[in-house]
Amino acid sequence: MVAQAPSGKKPLPDMMTSIRIDQSGQVEIIDQLLLPHTVTWEKVSTPDEAYDAIKSMKIRGAPAIASLAALSIRSYLSSASAFSSTSDVISHLNPILDHLQSSRPTAVNLSEAMNRIRALLKSSTDVSAEDLVEKVKTLCGAVHEEDLKRNMEMGRLGAEWLWSKRRAGSDKKGLKVITVCNTGSLATSGYGTAIGVITALFEHDHLDTAYYAQTTPYHQGSRLTSLELTTLEIPATMICDTMLGSLMQLEDIDGVIVGADRVVKNGDTANKIGTYQAAVLAKRHNVPFMVVAPVTTVDLSLSTGAEIHIEQRPPVEATLVRGRNIETGEMSVVRITPEGVGSGKERWQGVYNPSFDVTPADLISCVVTEKGVAERKEGQDSIDVASVC
Repeated sequence: MVAQAPSGKKPLPDMMTSIRIDQSGQVEIIDQLLLPHTVTWEKVSTPDEAYDAIKSMKIRGAPAIASLAALSIRSYLSSASAFSSTSDVISHLNPILDHLQSSRPTAVNLSEAMNRIRALLKSSTDVSAEDLVEKVKTLCGAVHEEDLKRNMEMGRLGAEWLWSKRRAGSDKKGLKVITVCNTGSLATSGYGTAIGVITALFEHDHLDTAYYAQTTPYHQGSRLTSLELTTLEIPATMICDTMLGSLMQLEDIDGVIVGADRVVKNGDTANKIGTYQAAVLAKRHNVPFMVVAPVTTVDLSLSTGAEIHIEQRPPVEATLVRGRNIETGEMSVVRITPEGVGSGKERWQGVYNPSFDVTPADLISCVVTEKGVAERKEGQDSIDVASVC
């Protein structure tokens, strides 16, 4: 369950990973629905199995989703019978790409990876079927492997930016930061995006405390964050998202650091539900609000966040919670609402359960990618994210 930790000023234990590949090429994922109490690895051999894992949220995090989808295509091609022609390869793969992309429509990393494969198919009509299959398999592997390097660079850039902003003119020895949902090595191919910044601060002795906000029970982002930060021995405190205002009011918070599932042209950002309210509170308390995401998360085809499709999750997910029974030690799923809530039979029994919300760029201090830091200029309500793509 570990991947090699990056080297830095402060040595870190090995990091966790949600995806592993054995020497034969078999892909396995951790069922994140069972974390942190139970570690269960599941084989993913086909695109259909990848679709189910993504849709059910056994794997989550925009970069990790893209990695699994691409790796499932590589597995499919490795075991498929020989294709009769290049057009046969293309006709087989295009429906698979469409199906996988539909599993999580808000996360742009997934569509970016599928579009890279589509572009390769479109530009490779003059090669043999065998050569095209090998090209696609190589590209699918690259989708997964490129992510770790990007994350480490984002962590460095984001940590340097925040330290320079909050350390200047003060005697701070470490920063207090807040994050929302899980953006660590379990959500990526390793190291993480927003948690990568926190890890980089910690490695260089620039971190006081990381506060991580609990969102809805089923999404369990904070539980995964708790598992990751504990493994890395990073000082951290869990809070409910309803306590963010109190925390910023009473503590000298230095930054809110979040990931993203989609960043559009003007800097508006879709991220896990609860991010928008954190941004509003950060603005009220004059706390820098950072979005940390790879270039693959930036979608310049959309002008504003109003154009982002927001995924609505099944109502039942907001009515259940999974955990370990403290008396029996067994894993349980329990209902936390009255019977009927979430059934949809009556209006008063409904559940509003979006996976994401959109934070307007005028609440965001900067967007960090592996290419650099794009700051929102004073008095402006947008960010030039194209400058860091």
